[in-house]
Amino acid sequence: MAAYVVNEIVVTEPEQFQTYSQQVPAILKQYGGEYVVRGGAPERVDGPEPPERLVVLRFESREAARAWRSSPEYLAILPIREATSTSRVYIVDGYGD
Repeated sequence: MAAYVVNEIVVTEPEQFQTYSQQVPAILKQYGGEYVVRGGAPERVDGPEPPERLVVLRFESREAARAWRSSPEYLAILPIREATSTSRVYIVDGYGD
């Protein structure tokens, strides 16, 4: 079953954040992930205001998503994201996959 990594991001240091965001696609591809949503301008329909940036990644399974998230390659750049933004990240299962 497909799994999705959802990351709600508020970027606090845009120029330095780019160092992180430019490196993610190659690592994502290496672990079989793909972007479903990358950035954009979320539009509030109901509830509180959404974060300024929303990223949704698709993997073939939770295990694949976890492998990417805990990979040495990703862990090497994660401190950049943590220093330049605040995030709420979670993994959810797809429906009917």
